[in-house]
Amino acid sequence: MLNLTLLRTFLEIVENSSFAVAADVLSLTPSAVSGHVRRLEELVGKPLLARTTRTVRPTPEGEVLYSYTRELLRLEQEARAKITGKYKAARLRVGASEDFASTWLPHVLRAFRSSNPGLALELKVGMTVKLLNDYSQRRLDIVIGKQWRPIEGGELLWQENVVWAGCDDFDIAESDLVPLVAFPKPCVLRESATEALADVGRGARLVFESPSFAGCLSAALAGFGLTPIARSQLKPGLKVFGEAHGLPTIPNMQYLCFYDTQNTLARDLIAAVRETGVRTRFAYDPPFA
Repeated sequence: MLNLTLLRTFLEIVENSSFAVAADVLSLTPSAVSGHVRRLEELVGKPLLARTTRTVRPTPEGEVLYSYTRELLRLEQEARAKITGKYKAARLRVGASEDFASTWLPHVLRAFRSSNPGLALELKVGMTVKLLNDYSQRRLDIVIGKQWRPIEGGELLWQENVVWAGCDDFDIAESDLVPLVAFPKPCVLRESATEALADVGRGARLVFESPSFAGCLSAALAGFGLTPIARSQLKPGLKVFGEAHGLPTIPNMQYLCFYDTQNTLARDLIAAVRETGVRTRFAYDPPFA
């Protein structure tokens, strides 16, 4: 009979590609983690992990066991939650783009954790493209981000009009290169804005680059240039620039989430994110009851 403790250790090793990280996550010693793997391999009678000096990866038999382990532990978590009404000793790794993390998302995470004692929530902030890579490598359970092209596996939260935003007294001639305030590459807003300019034969000149959403807004307010943002992200002091200034329409932005729909915990958190996001969009002080 397979032991859930051993399976949980095996899952952490595979998802983190590391015995040391698994030991840290589970608060075990490295020797205890190795012992768990040894016992599990004895139970199944097959080697489950292939190790080199640099990497750890599952063997073909390990891949099969990994897929079943995820489902077994999900069912155990779901049963525990339904019986107790709470998620105990569970962990959820969330990746979010900076515009979410700097506005209302922390409020949602705090409320969700408060209503689920024992839940360990981890948040990683970054570019959507990079977060999706972590998700594909099973280093994240949820990604909340934005794209302007459809992506397979993404669930639509909402979509929004994207505008060119600049300070009230900013002036730009139709013949000028557009002074661009943007996130570093790869950034979907930057990409969609520059492609929209190229479609109408205009170019852009990067005048300010920052990985901080607040930094980009501050630069636009200071008159550095124009920044492409969702209309709901406009702040006092910023106005919309458009066709009258020779600027093209930027495609609508899709706000998406990526998660395992069979994971009850992830499903519940996404429901909270969707409700708050649709209601408040990017408000800095969302009206929580």
